[in-house]
Order: sequence, then C-alpha cells, then structure tokens
Amino acid sequence: MNRSTLSRRQAFMAGAALTAAPTLLIRTHAQIGAPTPPPTGPHKLPPLGYAYDALEPHVDAKTMEIHHSKHHSTYVFNLNRALVDHPDLQKLSVEELLKNLDKVPDKIRTTVRNNGGGHYNHTLFWQCLSNEGGAGPEGALDEAFGQLFKNKEEGQEEFIKAATGQFGSGWVWISVDKDKSLKLETTPNQDSPLLAGRTPLLAVDLWEHAYYLKYQNRRADYLKAINNCLNWSFIQKRWEKLTA
Repeated sequence: MNRSTLSRRQAFMAGAALTAAPTLLIRTHAQIGAPTPPPTGPHKLPPLGYAYDALEPHVDAKTMEIHHSKHHSTYVFNLNRALVDHPDLQKLSVEELLKNLDKVPDKIRTTVRNNGGGHYNHTLFWQCLSNEGGAGPEGALDEAFGQLFKNKEEGQEEFIKAATGQFGSGWVWISVDKDKSLKLETTPNQDSPLLAGRTPLLAVDLWEHAYYLKYQNRRADYLKAINNCLNWSFIQKRWEKLTA
C-alpha cells in the first residue's frame, strides 16, 4: 500500500467519524435523559414580605434578590431532596427537625443540619427586617434587654463586637433561654441556638453573601446599617409569644 492510498483512507475515515459525531452526541443525550425535576416536599421558600429594594440604602436590592431567590431557595431545595425517601421526617417542621437531629439518619443528618438550618435561619432573618425598623424594644422586652446590657448603646456595641468576632460564616443571635432570659450568642455556618436548647428571638446573617456587594469586608458597617432595619414590632410580638 503506497503512501497516497493510505492518506486517502485516513481522510475517508476521519470524514466518516465527523459525520457520525452528531448522531453519537444525540444518542448520548438521549441516554442521559431530560434534567431531573426539582424534588417536591413540605418545605417552601417563604415570601420575603417586602420588595427587594425596601431596605435601601442600608441593604441593596441586588443583595436581597440573590440572597432570597438564590441562597435561601437552594437551602429549601436541598432540604426537600434529602427528605425524599423519608416520609416520616417530611411530617416534621424544620424547627422540629433541627431539635431532633439525633432522629435523622446519619446519611442525611449533616445535609439536614446545614440546609434545614439555612432555611430556618433565613426565614426568621427576613421577618426581623423592615423598612420601618430601628425603633428599639419596649415594655417587658426592653426590661429583658436591660438585664443583658446596661443601656442601648452598650447593647449595640456588644452585639457588633460578638458579630465581628465570629470567625468565618455564621450568625449572631439574641435568643431566649429556658428561664426566659435573653442571651447574646453567635453560631458558625447554619447552626442556631435551637441546637443548644434555646429559641432564637432575633437573627442577623453574618455570611458574606448577606453584605459583600455593598460592604465588601466591612462587616461592622453592615451590622450598623442592619440596626436601622430591625423590625422591632415583629421581635416584640415574638418575645411576648415565647415568654407567655
């Protein structure tokens, strides 16, 4: 076989391969099938309750949109997916799941802890914010804060100090202990006071996705701004319910 014959044969085989390639790709796609639809489940993304730009200029609209429609929705999606094969766990609220993690199978426990925590924490966080916030506690709640801090100014300073002292991603909380006293605390990742037997009263997200577009690495500036957005009407009612 001479060199020219070999070259023609190589060219023919190469052309045939290129012609067959689209068919191969189509078959491969058919074998893969259509994308798996999102799992349905008991947990739903709650409405924000206000427009994405409602907290301007303290929190920018783009951050709120991404935070709610992307980050929070992903936690809900992953939580429902983890529970697909566990109808008994689907009957529990997210709070009940987090309080009873020891009853969650090892295989999905970390997923439920992280994504259930993300869902629970954000649901509370959205309610703790308002474009009419910043007034401060009143009545019995104000007295309870007085047992935790000497005055409002010290309270704000201690809150920011605790939040900026939280290494990496996490949350800062005012929680209600079993004796109905208030506690300032932080948790890493998507953990919450629920895991320690306390009930969150007020939550502020410390993950960078909550503030980075506007404040970059200036977490303290973000916290000062958030103070102007705290929904004390909601927090007051929540306190009354938790301590009734």
